[in-house]
Amino acid sequence: MAPALQGLLTIVIGIGACVAYFFGSNLLLDTLFPPRGPKAGRNTNIANLIRPWLFLFPALFALGLYLMYPVVETMRLSLTSRIPGGGYEWVGLANYAQMVQEPKFWEAMGNNLLWLLVVPGMATIFGLLAAQLTDRIGWGSIAKSIIFMPMAISFVGAAVIWKLVYDARPAGQDQIGILNAFVVWLGGEPETWLTIPFWNNFFLMVVLIWIQSGFAMVILSAALRGIPEETVEAAIIDGANPMQIFFKIKVPQIRSTIMVVWTTITVIVLKIFDIVFAMTNGQWGTQVLANYMYDKLFVARDWGIGSASAIVIMILVLPILVWNVRNARREMS
Repeated sequence: MAPALQGLLTIVIGIGACVAYFFGSNLLLDTLFPPRGPKAGRNTNIANLIRPWLFLFPALFALGLYLMYPVVETMRLSLTSRIPGGGYEWVGLANYAQMVQEPKFWEAMGNNLLWLLVVPGMATIFGLLAAQLTDRIGWGSIAKSIIFMPMAISFVGAAVIWKLVYDARPAGQDQIGILNAFVVWLGGEPETWLTIPFWNNFFLMVVLIWIQSGFAMVILSAALRGIPEETVEAAIIDGANPMQIFFKIKVPQIRSTIMVVWTTITVIVLKIFDIVFAMTNGQWGTQVLANYMYDKLFVARDWGIGSASAIVIMILVLPILVWNVRNARREMS
């Protein structure tokens, strides 16, 4: 069957199944609790209590199947070890104890911390500056489109692009990497940028900052446009200069939006995998937690430690997600 026809058939079957479910479940509910007869009022009240859960059931089932079950299964695997002959044995926290004794795990933790210190802040700052500056020029919409364009590229695609930027050829040969071509043009020697310890982490961070700055710009630009004009005009009348208006009037009023952007990028950083995997695969001191997890699960086939590292990532991400949800509820109340 042609892929397009297969996709169309899947959509039709999915929509048909949803319609049949909602129609059939409501019909069954009306049959069990008929809204007529001597108990019509009681039956209607019971049906009204049950009906919302019928509508929620598909979503709850999907969340349980695709979210809760993997979490529970990952936790179980992190507490077990595979037996060579097949099956699993309970080992408790032994996988976690072994994991924290491995230098690569602490390298990954340290690099993730470094990413957390640099990427969310820099992407948010660049996005905020781009949002402010593009609103002040006539061709701002074109500039915003160019800055936002990297968001349309996958992380792997962006990694391939920047790997070409950092590409290095032996001295004396033509350099196809833009960075080395510029260095050679200035009279320097080509460098294998991605193998330089410590600094290669920053070269990888540039890729994510390049991608996420467009996201930050769009969100923060909308927030800046939501600031009442009267507030800015009053500040101008009082003699405030553009820098004072920006830092003392605009930034405080969009502080909650800035925090949402910062925390969103922070979650992305904690789960970063694609860029590191495609550019260095964790070599030369660039290992991160998600890549460490991948190596354990699919290269070393160590399901116990791999699952334990996945739980560590989840534990690190969870507080930020909870904070985001609480902050969103506070904003809506």
